[in-house]
Amino acid sequence: MDPNLWDNPKKAEALLRDLKLHKTWVAKYNVIKEKIDEIEVLEEFRQMGEGTEEDVNAKYNLALEHIEDIEFRSTLNQPEDELACTLEINAGAGGTEACDWAEMLYRMYIMYGEKAGYKVRELNRVNGDVAGVKKVEIEFEGDYAYGMLKAENGVHRLVRISPFNAQGKRMTSFASVFVHPSVDDRIEIEVNPADLDWDTFRASGAGGQHVNKTESAVRVRHLPSGIVVECQEERSQHLNREKAIQMLKSRLYQKELERQYAERDKVEAGKMKNEWGSQIRSYVLDDRRVKDHRTKFENRNTDAVLAGDIEGFLKAFLMWDGK
Repeated sequence: MDPNLWDNPKKAEALLRDLKLHKTWVAKYNVIKEKIDEIEVLEEFRQMGEGTEEDVNAKYNLALEHIEDIEFRSTLNQPEDELACTLEINAGAGGTEACDWAEMLYRMYIMYGEKAGYKVRELNRVNGDVAGVKKVEIEFEGDYAYGMLKAENGVHRLVRISPFNAQGKRMTSFASVFVHPSVDDRIEIEVNPADLDWDTFRASGAGGQHVNKTESAVRVRHLPSGIVVECQEERSQHLNREKAIQMLKSRLYQKELERQYAERDKVEAGKMKNEWGSQIRSYVLDDRRVKDHRTKFENRNTDAVLAGDIEGFLKAFLMWDGK
């Protein structure tokens, strides 16, 4: 109701963001309260002989699902959890087989993001020589995107009968996944322009003649940290430079988070560091199982998992990591 609210647009936007998050929590509480009220009414009807125990139990189980969901979401309690994120997939050693596996993961995350209601877009792609991708980066915009997807950091292992092997041999492929929180105007990261080394190149992949004929894609190296970021999503070099700076700030922010975690709790930081670059999950297609090696959570429906049904893995990690 403050008529001067929009005199400071950044402050106003931050306030509306916070308000939206608070409304989400209040709405979840109201849903649970409504379900519990319905249980009480059904139980009164049952006692009067106008309802059944099955009706009460069904409504009880529905309320329990909502309560467990809100308990799970309460584990997303770090400041960075509510941010958007960038997910980077890199094919491991193994040539075409590994590149194909990296693209399978890419499709899995795209389908998960769309089902979860995130705005998903590709930021950068390096295609494989024959099939698949060597490297691809995807941005997820929406509430708690980083909090949900941070579970995916690590090496993902695929075991299958290879379609690229003439003898039909069982092959093992690896791909690494890194998830970075995307900084916004709530988080100030100072980057000295003198510390940046810029390069331009032609974008690869789809995008039309304009994209492929001009050097609109950019690559920036942050000299003090050695971090390198590429962006070829936008049609203009100027917009790609802006996006690359945001991506660089996100990487620097993540490094700072890791440093803070190490100082705050060396035992926990050691556990996370060991698993940051290690094998976290195996997808064994001929045995029809996907198993997370940290939480021991398993899903026997491999087709569903590769079609984006990974929320069970994400929730299991958050409940495990929150202990």
